[in-house]
Amino acid sequence: MRSRGVRMLISLAVLIPVCGIPAGLIPLAPVLAQQNRLKHADSSKIPADTLKDGSRSYPELVDITASTGIEFEHLASPEQKYIVESMSGGVALIDFDGDGWLDIYFTNAPDVEMALQGKKARSALYRNNHDGTFTDVTDKAGVGYPCWAMGASVGDYNNDGRPDILVTCFGGVVLYRNNGDGTFTDVTKCAGLSGDKAWATGAAFGDYDGDGWADLFVSHYVDFHLNDMAAFGSSDSCRYIGVDVQCGPRGLKGSSDDLYHNNKDGTFTEVSKRAGVSDPEHRYGLTSIWWDFNNNGKLGLLVTNDGEANYLYEGDGTGKFTDAGATSGIAYNDNGTAQANMGIALGDYQHSGRMSVLISHFDNEYAALYRNEGETNFTDVSTPSGVTKATRGYVGWGDAFVDFANSGWQDAFIVNGHVYPQVDSVPAGPKYKEPKILLLNQRNGTFKDISKEAGVAIQVPQVSRGMAVGDLFNDGRIEAVVENLVGRPMILRPEGGPRSHWISFELQGVKSNRLALNARVRATAGSLVQLGEVVSSGSYLSQNDLRIHFGLGDHERLDKAEVLWPDGKVEVLSSLPADRFYAVREGAGIVSSHSPESKTGQAP
Repeated sequence: MRSRGVRMLISLAVLIPVCGIPAGLIPLAPVLAQQNRLKHADSSKIPADTLKDGSRSYPELVDITASTGIEFEHLASPEQKYIVESMSGGVALIDFDGDGWLDIYFTNAPDVEMALQGKKARSALYRNNHDGTFTDVTDKAGVGYPCWAMGASVGDYNNDGRPDILVTCFGGVVLYRNNGDGTFTDVTKCAGLSGDKAWATGAAFGDYDGDGWADLFVSHYVDFHLNDMAAFGSSDSCRYIGVDVQCGPRGLKGSSDDLYHNNKDGTFTEVSKRAGVSDPEHRYGLTSIWWDFNNNGKLGLLVTNDGEANYLYEGDGTGKFTDAGATSGIAYNDNGTAQANMGIALGDYQHSGRMSVLISHFDNEYAALYRNEGETNFTDVSTPSGVTKATRGYVGWGDAFVDFANSGWQDAFIVNGHVYPQVDSVPAGPKYKEPKILLLNQRNGTFKDISKEAGVAIQVPQVSRGMAVGDLFNDGRIEAVVENLVGRPMILRPEGGPRSHWISFELQGVKSNRLALNARVRATAGSLVQLGEVVSSGSYLSQNDLRIHFGLGDHERLDKAEVLWPDGKVEVLSSLPADRFYAVREGAGIVSSHSPESKTGQAP
């Protein structure tokens, strides 16, 4: 949060039901529904403020929250006197009912006073109505009161083809099994996860040993207890710019991390020490994410640590890991300093064929952009890229590489909000509520701050935390769902701008895990070559759309899509018309494709 200086389809054999393992195979979830077809215009030039005809050269990000019917509100104490009150707010995009439309799960948390009185905060699941609105189905689904919730990630722990929800909590984790009928069952104890009583933050599913079943990593933050809380403003570490504030994380103990190996029977076994990812130094862990950073088919794991060196675990493919954080260059910034390290964005922003990393930080720092050089080497290019200048002075949380304009080049989007309400009492100091930042990819390794040009919505100051991006309305445009610590969320939709082409892929594992986590697509359209990966977790304690979306600019067809499955096999799909959703099943190729046209409604 802050630093002060250093710092699958499974076997056809019938299975015996055990803690969520299906008694037999179920059909794969229905493929994506369709909706309004976009018209197209040239978008090959780097956008300026406006085009010659007066139209916008970049979409305006419009706040459509009021029209969606979403009335969720995150609870927050006005004074935020304890660190546990300021860290929650992850949000997950999940097609829980298999209708091809993204639904939204918001996490919620009480304050200390509520918790001591035995009161709970209600998280919320909203079902997509296919017409630009959502319906609260929390009570029917049974996911309203998991815990003092921090964040959420999506995985399919029992390989039944249905996405499950993992909620991280102040007090462990909760695993909700998707029953396939609009309801979920809490299987935390049955799955062997109830032993975790610590402050869990970032959780990510990934098949690190290649057995076709998604394993689970859980990072932990501060060793914090409601019966032993450091008093507000009680020491030097509980003051900021001359005012009393909450204590921590400095001066508090950290907690170790957990790795759960999937036993293929609906249960997990904790193996963090054996695997080498237990965090014996008890750093302040926040977001975690699995990805193949070396393009060698072996999953690695990045864990951000608040005010301490990040972990970058390099896997050998058999379940053993070595921390390469310091030697790779991603543990510290280019000055050798550990930063606040909160949210994680992955993206091939330079079309190098390698996924680079953007990490959000505290207000006396800047968001750090680590360019992936290959062979476990990263370079901090925050300053030469223009990211430092644009992000210094803000407390960043959720972040994403995202192509709102469908140009074929990923921009960077970061949501902000301070942790100390008390900063508002300092006239020349930072503010508790902060605007969001949008950085335009200038296609030469640098970014330009276009936050003000992107519309008034993202200039509205809020206390933001989690953020997830995805195509909510199945029309080829990517929305951002922002969960705020204080008050209601904000849903941002790109409107106007060049009507560029796009293409979307839903990958379905057979030999690989059924959600195809960490499978990749390399998309080629003329000289435009992009890379996307199916990733569990990310941003700040949040979950993005599991579909892989590519903007194509003025390209009306994708020349080639290379699907790189987790086991190393590659399927090549050729000459695909743009502006369509494709469902690709491992070993079978395209099993369906649809345009965005729909009879069920349209986006707002």
